Amino acid sequence: MKKFQSMLTVLIFAVSIMTGCAKKAQPVSKSTVLLDTVTTVTIYDGSSEKIIDGAFELCKDYENLISATIPTSDIGRINAAKGEAVEVSDDTIAILKKAIEYSELSDGAFDITIYPVSKLWDFRTGKKEIPDADAIKEALKHVDYHNIEIDGNNVRMKDSEAEIDPGGIGKGYIADKMKEYMMSKGVKSAIINLGGNVLTIGKNPNGNPFKIGIQKPFGEPQEVLTAFEAEDLSIVSSGNYERYFIKDDKIYHHILDTKTGYPVESGLNGVTVITDKSVDGDALSTSCFALGEEKGAELLSKLKGTVKEAIFVDTDNQITKVE
Repeated sequence: MKKFQSMLTVLIFAVSIMTGCAKKAQPVSKSTVLLDTVTTVTIYDGSSEKIIDGAFELCKDYENLISATIPTSDIGRINAAKGEAVEVSDDTIAILKKAIEYSELSDGAFDITIYPVSKLWDFRTGKKEIPDADAIKEALKHVDYHNIEIDGNNVRMKDSEAEIDPGGIGKGYIADKMKEYMMSKGVKSAIINLGGNVLTIGKNPNGNPFKIGIQKPFGEPQEVLTAFEAEDLSIVSSGNYERYFIKDDKIYHHILDTKTGYPVESGLNGVTVITDKSVDGDALSTSCFALGEEKGAELLSKLKGTVKEAIFVDTDNQITKVE
């Protein structure tokens, strides 16, 4: 691991490519709000705009399939079943199995059954309300990924009050599916940006890897802390600067401690993980943020075939790089 001072210069690229003087196909880019974030897809190889529309439709389909806030989704139906078995799609089973895998690897620091607690917190409306301590204590009794029972395509919660929140892994799974779809349509150069999840397809128009900037926590918009080169890779960031409020000079953010029910206090502002698959980076960035730098680095060391590179950003915005 190597320690670096954070960059002091303001670099104006959150996601950038360097283009040369040669005439190339004009990029096609579209943005919309999906998965509760601004989603942007940009194609650089002259492929049709219809492919982006198709990727957005695919994203909507998956959102309707796995969102905890949509009652008719697979996850919504599991949560409403109160311990009864529910038949779900192959995709939902794949997400749940991957979530259980990372719950085991992180010793429960990542837990997809955090929903009884997470739904008590509101980081979107600006109300700045801290949930009642007794309500958190009661909700924590039902947070345990061991409650998920899978039998073929049937899912049952052993605890009738346990509920699933796929927010820490679902976006990554969907991003991977969007990339697969676009590549199946012949796209060879593109960037998919789902908020903190960025995937690259191929190289930039100059034939070089894309250069992806990582936002400086609590910095100005598009203020970059550091950057990675990426070719056919996923870059996922998780941190306390994404969704939060400040009350009595204390930051309350959306990544919750599965043991206390309150926002994680790990000495970090953020973690970025580079992997082949966004589903892995999604779960790992959350896990490592919750675990803190030392235990997070230990986890990554066990997954060298999965993780290409990672950085831990401490509360002074100094970074530790793990390669």
